[in-house]
Order: sequence, then C-alpha cells, then structure tokens
Amino acid sequence: MLYITAEQKTNTTPLKNLFLVSILLIVSIIIPFHLFGQENTKADLAITVTTLDGAPLSYATITITGGKSGHTDEQGKFIANNIKPGKYTITASMVGYQTASKNVDVAAGQSLDVVFTLQPGNSLSEVVVTAGRKVESIKEVPSSVSILNERQVKEQLNINPSVAAILGNTIPGLGVATNKANNAGQTLRGRQVLVLIDGIPQSTPLMNGSRDIRTIDPAVIERVEVIKGATSIYGNGSAGGIINFITKKPVAGKSFTGLTSVGISGNVVHPANTLGYRFSQMFSGNINRFSYVVSGTVNYTGVQKDAKGNVNAQPDGLGQSRTYNAFVKANYKINDNSDVTASYNLYTSTQNSDYVNVIGKYGVKPSVGQKGDDPGEPAGTPYNHNVLLTYQNRALPLNSSLDISAYYNGFQSMNRYVAQGSAWYGPGQTKIQSYKKGVRLTLNTPWKLGNWGDGNVTYGLDLLNDRTNQILTDGRVYIPDMNMVNLAPYAQMKLDILTNLVFKAGIRYENATVTVKDYSTIAKGPNNQGSIPVTGGKIPYNATTFNTGLRYNKYDLFNPFVSFSQGFAITELGRILRSATSNTIETINTKPVITNNYEAGFSSRLGLVNLTAAYYISTSNLGANLVDNGNGVLVAQREPENVHGYELTADVNLSQQWSVGGSYAYVEGKSKQPNGTQVYLNGLRIAPPKATGYLGFRPDNKFDVKLYWIYTGNRDRFAVRSNRLYANSEGPIKSINLFNLGANYKFNTKFSAGLGIENLFNKAYYPVVAQYRAMDADYAMGVGTTANLNLYYSF
Repeated sequence: MLYITAEQKTNTTPLKNLFLVSILLIVSIIIPFHLFGQENTKADLAITVTTLDGAPLSYATITITGGKSGHTDEQGKFIANNIKPGKYTITASMVGYQTASKNVDVAAGQSLDVVFTLQPGNSLSEVVVTAGRKVESIKEVPSSVSILNERQVKEQLNINPSVAAILGNTIPGLGVATNKANNAGQTLRGRQVLVLIDGIPQSTPLMNGSRDIRTIDPAVIERVEVIKGATSIYGNGSAGGIINFITKKPVAGKSFTGLTSVGISGNVVHPANTLGYRFSQMFSGNINRFSYVVSGTVNYTGVQKDAKGNVNAQPDGLGQSRTYNAFVKANYKINDNSDVTASYNLYTSTQNSDYVNVIGKYGVKPSVGQKGDDPGEPAGTPYNHNVLLTYQNRALPLNSSLDISAYYNGFQSMNRYVAQGSAWYGPGQTKIQSYKKGVRLTLNTPWKLGNWGDGNVTYGLDLLNDRTNQILTDGRVYIPDMNMVNLAPYAQMKLDILTNLVFKAGIRYENATVTVKDYSTIAKGPNNQGSIPVTGGKIPYNATTFNTGLRYNKYDLFNPFVSFSQGFAITELGRILRSATSNTIETINTKPVITNNYEAGFSSRLGLVNLTAAYYISTSNLGANLVDNGNGVLVAQREPENVHGYELTADVNLSQQWSVGGSYAYVEGKSKQPNGTQVYLNGLRIAPPKATGYLGFRPDNKFDVKLYWIYTGNRDRFAVRSNRLYANSEGPIKSINLFNLGANYKFNTKFSAGLGIENLFNKAYYPVVAQYRAMDADYAMGVGTTANLNLYYSF
C-alpha cells in the first residue's frame, strides 16, 4: 500500500505534482465539452415526493433508469428536463422510508408529473449529504456516510435528549456517550471529529474542551450528516471525520404552523427527586418570498440515580442540569434562483446540583452523591452562540452556483471546580473560551462529456479567525491566547464516467498562522514555583492535502468504493504550550497533524435486505496522543500513529409491520515510540468494539415501537504501572449490554405521544468512560431505568 503524507511547510511532492497536473489536464479537456456540447432530448419529467401526511420530502434520492441520479429540493420536487422519449423506471428513496418505484412511458414533447408517497421504513436508501461541500447523493460519495433524518432524531430524543447519546447509540464508529456534559473519549474512528452546525465549526481544536457535540438541542435538528475518515475538503480538526447538524427549515406551503411538545422524565425504579421536565415550542411558515422558523426549548434533568438507587453526582454530570436552546432562521427568496438566509442559535447547558461527589475507589466501589454545596461555578457550557448569514445564487454563467456564508461562533466551556489541581497550585476552576469568525465561499460549475458522462467542479475559499484560551475563574492564565488566522483555497472535482462510475479528486491548501504573545506557564507551587516565562511569537503552518476516490453505483446488489483522503489539524496546541519547558515558542514541537485515510467499502441492496461494509486505515507521521506523565496529568506526545478498523451494518424489512437491523464497529490503534516499539493508544482515543441492534413493530400508521440494543465490548491493553495502579485513561474495559425502548402513538393529525425508556432492564454497570479513565473520582455507575414521556401538538 502506498502511504502519502504532507509535512509542515512541505507543500508538494513529485507524486502530488503529477496528481495536480492530471486534474488540470482533465479539466482542460472537459471545459470545451461543456461549452460546446449539445442536447437533443425533448421531454420533461416533474417528480414530487411526499410523506403519508402530504409533507414534502426534501433531499430524497431520485433514480431514473438510463439517466443519472438526482434529489428533491426543499419542496420535495425534482425536475428532469430534455430527456429522450421512451420507457423509464423511476425510483424514489430516502433513509427512514421504504423505497418506491414507478414505470412511466414518456412521449416526445410531453411534460409528465410523477408523485411518490413514501411509507415509513428502515431502508438504507441514499440521501443527500454535504461531504463535497455541495448537495449530492450518498451513491456519489466514495466514502462512508451515516445519516440520521428528522424522524430518527425524534425517536432517539424520546429516549435521551442529549445529542451525544443520540449519536453514540446510532452511529457506527463513534464512541458511546459518557453520560456527562462533555464528550471526552467519544472519538470517531479513533480520531477527533470536526463538529459543525450548518457548516459553522463548533470544535475547538486549538484546545479541545470535548463539549462540541453537545452544542445544539435535537428539537431544531432536521438531520445529522456524519462523514467518516479524514477529509481535505474541510479544515482544522477533521482527522476523524465530520458531524454536521443541519437545522430545520420552514414547512412549505403554510404561512403559520407550530409544534408544541411537553415532557416529563425520571427514574422508574428509584423515582425520589429524579423528576425532570422538557418544554419546546416551534413556529414556522412561508409568507410570499419570506419564510421563517422560531424555536425555544427548556430541558431540566432531575437527580440521576444508578440501578441501585445511589445518586450519580459525578463531575461534569448531567444530573440537575438545565439546558436552554433558542433558534431563529429567516429566509428571503430574491427570485427563483437566489435567496438569502440568516440564522441564530443559542445553546446553554450547566449543572447546578445540591449534591457533591463522594469519591469511591476505582475497581472497588463507585463514587456516589451526597447532599452538599459545590464551591465552584456551575460547570458545563455557559453559552454557545452561532450567527450565520448565507447568500445563494444558482443561476450564474456556465450554469454555476454560488454559496457564500459569513459566521460567528462564541463558545465558553466551564470545567468542574477541583480542591487541588493536578497541573497548578491550589484549588481552582478553568474555562475554555473560543471565538471564531469566518467566511466560506463555495462555487460549483457543471460540465458535460456528451455520451461519456458529466461532472462538476466545486471550488472556493475558507477564511477563519479562531481565538482560543483557557483561564481560571480567579484570573490566572492556564493557556495563553492563541490567535489563529487560516486562509485555505480548495477545489473538488467530480466526474460521472458513463453515468455509473463516479470519480472524485480534490485539493486544499492550508495557510495558517497562530500568534501567541509572551506568557508564563502556570505556577505548580507557592510563590510562583515552577512557572516558566516563554517568549511568544508566530507559528506558521503550511500544508497541501489531497483526496481522491472512486464509486461504482450501477448495481444495487454491489455498490463498491475506494478512497484516499488527508486531514489537517493543529491539535492540542494549548496542551503543548501549557506544558512548555523551554523559554521560546520556536523550540516547542508545534507541528500539525496530517492524517492519511485509506478506505474501501460497499453498500448492497438485495430485496428487503440492505448491507454496508467498510475497512479503513488511518495513519499520521506525527500525532498528538495524550498520555499520563506519571502524575495523572495528560500531556501530548508527538509520535507516529496507525489506526485501523472496520464497520458493518444490516437492515431488513421483514414485512410492512416488522423490521430488524444492527451494526458492528471495531477500531484499534498504536503509536510508535522513539525506540521503535509500538504501544496501544489509550481509551481517550480508541473505543471498545460497539454493536447496535433494533427490532421494530409498526402495526399501522398510528403506532410504532422499537427495542434497541447497545453493546460495548472488552478492551484490555495496558498493565498497571510501578505504583500498582492504572495510568490515566489506561484502565481495562469490560463488556456492557444495554436495552432501550422507544414508542410513538399518533392520536390524530394534531396530537401524538412519544415514550422512551433508557436502560430498560435497570442494569447496574460502569460506563466505558468510568472504566478506562481509571480515576477514583470518575468511577461512577451509569443511570438506572429512566423514562421520558413527551406529548406533541402540531398546528
């Protein structure tokens, strides 16, 4: 296997130059075809896809035999102009719905309307994703993609409203949730993931606070797109892949609609003081050219208890936490081909508990809660602001389209108060602050190759300013202000060769500079003991990353793909700076992490059975692995890394009423030491094997119920150290089997109810994070049987 890497300040290699010349050659050949190619077809098809309730299904995949695939727009429509007269089979499909097909006979000069009404189901049919910075079908993406649509998000919300839990229970390759306010250890394929909301970066790669997944309430999520593996189309922090939360759009065709939901939750077996509540209100509508969505959500989680009735008061926990989410989106349609959209989302989630953690003993007895006062400020996410302004134009010369977005993200993460810091002197409480603003310019130009096929090129420019620091609430500076400016041009080419063979290739140039002013490392003892003055400066990062892939999608029975892609990350720079032992920035190892991702896989549909499989290898010549320094403090080690794994999924529609499915994901990774030996990556990076399953029953259109199974396997890779204790994040993991139940009932067109039960059989267990952390304070049991009941009223 050929390994291709990009190092700091190394922009090209002979192989990459050859690759770039090949791309330019292909473009130079294709442009004339685009400019002078002629069409000679004479018929039109107008296809509409709706749900059983008549609501339009946006981004449903449309396949026409003898023609190319496409997708419906926000109104559920797809137009195929200038097709040749003849007989065609049209197929409409979408994740979460049963695939439907119709045979049509199109006459010359005819304009034919075809309407599909899709039944709910569990098909792995294709939907549109943003893997290539433009709307496209999964069938066109040469990499692994997982999609959660609005219905699936709602089903999981009834079980647990935490987005981290929703994704951890459903997405293969993503670690399970921690049952905490942070998502530490919830990596994707053993590497950090870049989290986006409508394309706005939420992650803080300069200093990872591990709170980026829980930055939005599921009530405003239309769908979630998870693109796995390193990607060079997006920037800093996407070594493991991308999670993009797509927010809701207004209901088409109605001037004023609304959805009201009211819910309660609590421990079923030990209910005292566990009562929680949830209220959410959304309004949306279309008035002439203007459309809007306005939403507000309040969610309070009561005291959490384990299966034995002990109060779970773990640090950074979710017990007695309040979450608020305010969302507004407005769109103005300038004309049929252009519009402008503005949106704002505020998310806040903090814990204010009257219980304190009584520290247990790792491997012996759990940490439990008792009544008491925490002297610190409420931990969690005090605020996460997202402001987005987007202009789109789909009628530029050469049939090009334009998408330009300006955004702002203001984020603060408050860590728990500790009586004695392990990396600083005295008690304290740290908070990470990150302020991002940027512009994303995306252009797309199609081309045609006559009978050979067609394609397009997506190209643009990303400008990002990210200012991140970490300070203590008493004013001490833990990590100095890191001010990054990153300018990154990129291009992504797609070519549909003979309709069914999709070739993709892309390039991105990272040009970033991080400015750090003079600072002193934080004192580790009295009288400023252990503090080191460091002269600041500018840290340049320059790297060129590539991606390429092939997907053959002619046959549903076997739809294979292969791909190679690189990711760029200035990972954990804050940890490196705060642990500085030299007096100048120039002598600190601050090189970026360049990740190479190789992947092969396929999807398959055989009658009622849908299968997917993928195998991947992820390498980096210089990682940023966090390892215990012997004092319980995690420090970044810059060593070569190799991660590999595989994922399998299967879904079967047994009948109109019954469905079954599941997934299995395995990942393992090692780093190479200076002496040549290889050691396993710890639990912060590598999750144990994970399997999921479900059994669904839907007797009619009013009622459906699903039983979910979540399994995490064993992982025991480390021995105790000389002190006879496991190091931080090197503890052994034992397998866990959990079952959840979700049910929905529709009383009429306006009223419905959802019931979710987490840990259905009240199993006593230690979550994965409590096991691998190997820390007494974090050794807390998972929650016992918890029920959530939600009532919905739509108008």
